[in-house]
This record gives sequence, C-alpha cells and structure tokens, in this order.
Amino acid sequence: MFHHDEEERRMWQNPEQILAEIGLKEGDTFVDVGCGEGFFAIPVAKIVGGSGKVFCVDVHGESVEKVKQRVQAEGLNNTVAKVGRAEDAIFCEGCADVVFFGIDLHDFDNAPKVLANARRMLKPKGKLVDLDWKRKLMGKGPPFHIRFSEEKAVGLIKEAGFEVQSVKDSGKYHYLIVARLK
Repeated sequence: MFHHDEEERRMWQNPEQILAEIGLKEGDTFVDVGCGEGFFAIPVAKIVGGSGKVFCVDVHGESVEKVKQRVQAEGLNNTVAKVGRAEDAIFCEGCADVVFFGIDLHDFDNAPKVLANARRMLKPKGKLVDLDWKRKLMGKGPPFHIRFSEEKAVGLIKEAGFEVQSVKDSGKYHYLIVARLK
C-alpha cells in the first residue's frame, strides 16, 4: 500500500531502480538511516529477503510505526525499525553491506558523527550510499539554504574516512554518492 505522497514521490524517484544501481542483492544487510515511512526500506526488505536484514532508524515515532505496520502487512520478518537519532544509532559493528542516507544527510545535527557511525556499521567491503537533493532552486524538497552541494557532501564523506567511488545524477532532482571504507 502506497501513501499518497509516496505515489507522488515515485513519479520522480524509483527506489527499486536506485537499489539495483547500487548493487543491492539477496542476503545483504542494509541500514536505512532516517528511513521515514519506508520508501526505501520496504523495497529493500523485499530484495534482501529472508537471509538479509534491514535496520531502520528515524527520529519520528509515527514514521517508524508506519514502517513496522507495512513490514507486517507485507509479511516481511527481516526488518528492525527503531525510533532514535542517527547520531546515536549503531545497530551492529562491521555487519552492514550498505549504509544508506535517503535524502537526509543535510538534516542531521551532526553529520560527521552520523558518518562515523556508518563507518562502524559497515563491513570492510561495504558501501556508504548518500542520495540527496541537488543544491538548486526547485519547487520541491527542503529549503535551498540547508541543502548540501555534491562537493560539500563528498567533502564530509571523505573527512569521515571514506573513499568516494562515484558521484552521479539520480533523476532530475538528486545526486547519488557511493563510497567505501579506505
């Protein structure tokens, strides 16, 4: 069941396509930092399947409740969703194939801390994926002044000890950065 705003969002963002692009596969462990109502987490849970694991965190209790309801409705039992700040969320050490920031790295109080947490959670060969709004004026998305340019996001990710592998456009409004541990 898609929510109305999710249907609208799917018109300009295709989660399955993005997940295929980053190479998500069955059995992977995926951490969705700032998961919202599960726009990515639900498709991820279907892709990684019973042998995979999805950890989701969001500061909004209502959003996390929705994720839990949706997971249950879909009969998926591979997902752990909890309410909390990204700055405090470490689900596991060295367990994640992917740590994912879905249009929210600019929202955190302390982005370097959140990236340091991502480092702790990633497997040695894991990927950090940052999907975010381009720093351009447009009719949707967060206010311009809080957006991170690709350069700023890349800088933060590098400072946190990652090696950036690719930076590319993801649709009209977003960019996608993939990085690995050095």
